[in-house]
Amino acid sequence: MSDRESNGMTGMGQTAATGPADLNLLRTFLAVHRSGSFTAAARLLGLSQPTVTTQIRALERRLGCELFERQARGVVAVPFADALAARVAAPLDDLAVVTGDEGSAGAAAAGPVRLAGPAELLCLRALPALAPLVAQGVHLRASTGLTDPLLDELRSGQHDLVISTARPRGRALSAVPLMDEEFVLIAAPAVAERVGGPPAVTARGPAALHGMPLITYAEDLPIARRYWRHVFGRRLDTPAAVTVPDLRGVLALIASGAGFSVLPRYLCAAELDSGAVTLLADPEDPPINTAYLVQRTVSAVNPHVGEVRDLLLRAGRTW
Repeated sequence: MSDRESNGMTGMGQTAATGPADLNLLRTFLAVHRSGSFTAAARLLGLSQPTVTTQIRALERRLGCELFERQARGVVAVPFADALAARVAAPLDDLAVVTGDEGSAGAAAAGPVRLAGPAELLCLRALPALAPLVAQGVHLRASTGLTDPLLDELRSGQHDLVISTARPRGRALSAVPLMDEEFVLIAAPAVAERVGGPPAVTARGPAALHGMPLITYAEDLPIARRYWRHVFGRRLDTPAAVTVPDLRGVLALIASGAGFSVLPRYLCAAELDSGAVTLLADPEDPPINTAYLVQRTVSAVNPHVGEVRDLLLRAGRTW
């Protein structure tokens, strides 16, 4: 949100005006709420940015409260604004369809669906599952990254859907379980033989891996630490020998005999089947992490977003 957008957004009185609100003010409000930006809403509505700012100020004066908080990029709705959007979105969208003026309610045209998530899950599972929709003419814009930044970007309107490795908090986002990831401890067969294989790890625990290089995607070892706590009941104190910010790179190193790691089973299923990598342990209760498909509670009315969401949820049952 620019400085010009934020002028006059604080310090207003709390006395609401009487009488019904102008529908144009509510349409502009809904466009800002959906896009997460005064500037983006102006482009969507075909208005100037100062006009959007003026209309939001007018609605705030009428309601007697602020609707949006300024952020480094765009704006974030306050809880009252989320509730207001939930109440007015469907009626305004229905009215826009009846009048043939669907853009005026802030409804997105059937443009590209902006999908984001972890690079590995997105590339190996989500995008291949969406191939039928692409063949039917649905356009996609895929982005990769870590969960927390992607969820922040979703809140600000930069994405339509995010595959998240954790359930988000707050009312601005809604999350549905997509799939369960099972974590496995793996190494190349030659490395497994050197440490004595699963029998040694079962008997001695992580001590059997002492001195073996640990390959991971981040310095804080989130997946490996979780595995150690869940399976071995102790804290992992082995530093990473190599970090690669892509689990496919970790897998490539493991298959090449560089060391050991903990990875999602879906990622290395083919290598396990072929014998390129092998399990170092096979616990009866392996650690599981649930991935979620997340969208804004009140999201843009792009019919393709719903199609992508529904297909991913159906596909996720088989992953």
